Amino acid sequence: MLLPKLFVKNYKDTESPAVRTAYGKLSGIVGIICNLFLFAGKFTVGFLAGSVSVQADAINNLSDAASSLVGFLGFRMASRPADADHPYGHARYEYLSGLIVSILIIVIGVELLKSSIGKIISPEAVEFSWLTVGVLIASIAIKVWLSVFYRRMGKAISSGTLFASSADSRNDVVATSAVLIAMLVSHYTSVELDAWMGVAVALFILYSGAGIVKDTLDPLLGKAPSAEEVRHIHDKIMGYPGVLGTHDLMVHDYGPGRRFASAHVEMSAEADPLDSHDVLDTIERDFLKNDGLHLVLHYDPISVDDSVGEMRRWLSDLVRSIDPDLAIHDLRIVKGKTHTNLIFDCVHSAENKLTEAEIRKRVREEVWKTYPNYYCVITVESGYVSAK
Repeated sequence: MLLPKLFVKNYKDTESPAVRTAYGKLSGIVGIICNLFLFAGKFTVGFLAGSVSVQADAINNLSDAASSLVGFLGFRMASRPADADHPYGHARYEYLSGLIVSILIIVIGVELLKSSIGKIISPEAVEFSWLTVGVLIASIAIKVWLSVFYRRMGKAISSGTLFASSADSRNDVVATSAVLIAMLVSHYTSVELDAWMGVAVALFILYSGAGIVKDTLDPLLGKAPSAEEVRHIHDKIMGYPGVLGTHDLMVHDYGPGRRFASAHVEMSAEADPLDSHDVLDTIERDFLKNDGLHLVLHYDPISVDDSVGEMRRWLSDLVRSIDPDLAIHDLRIVKGKTHTNLIFDCVHSAENKLTEAEIRKRVREEVWKTYPNYYCVITVESGYVSAK
């Protein structure tokens, strides 16, 4: 890409927070300039022609310029370093800026819908102009370029905000094309579609805004990591020597490039704890270096006695037969004179329909069918991720 080469120092080092911020700022400035230019051109020709749909499309570009300004400020504020009050940094400002952008889009959509409906109730003649057609065609070309530009910039720094901007520009291409088609149809057939197309553009803007609201709210509310990411973390941890299992993975997103996670790792209780601790340190360092993930691991020593291992496998199969979402960990077997205690944790996902009491009851009943003298002491807990 030419613009990053010209305006971003060390543009290839996209892992650098400073470079990431520069990419975001550059994208914001380009968006502001392009959208203000389009607003001025469309609003002028739309006003002269008395076209509510062209004016609506112009206002949409004005909202895009405001969105670019908010995005610019969001990247700038997100680059602020961590401080005593915000030890995890300020990267979530990027998500907040995206939320503000989406709210602005919805407000603009509502106003455009009202004005378009008013034009349907009280129609006015629209003057056809080839100048207006030329402006709309130029707008489509610029928005196609902007969509590609945002997508490439977003891919370079893995920015959801810029991907949203790319999708918004792509939507603008569709909206402006619809306005252009309506104008040509009205000119050649005398079927007046201007106000109706204004309604269509407004509804399209509202739909786009609602989608962006969801996309920006998800990380702020703590959206679960993808199944692919969970599987990657699990498989990578399991690939280190001495690791027998891993569970209780939690991933926290404090903004792009600021992810933290914790997990429990099962290792042999008979192994030297210093050696096990060294393996855990290595795993944490490797994740930070290669994945940009701040990972904290909890050491779970488990017995590798054959009888315990066999019971763990049997019990894992049993709970999965009750519900595929269920899993166990931290199994201990305490034998007594009259009965044996099976002490373990049972994890279920948020999608699981069974209550904690139902899970305990079902597992105990199934265990008693095979081991009448075994008593289950079960701690039921929710899993924060899903690998489905």
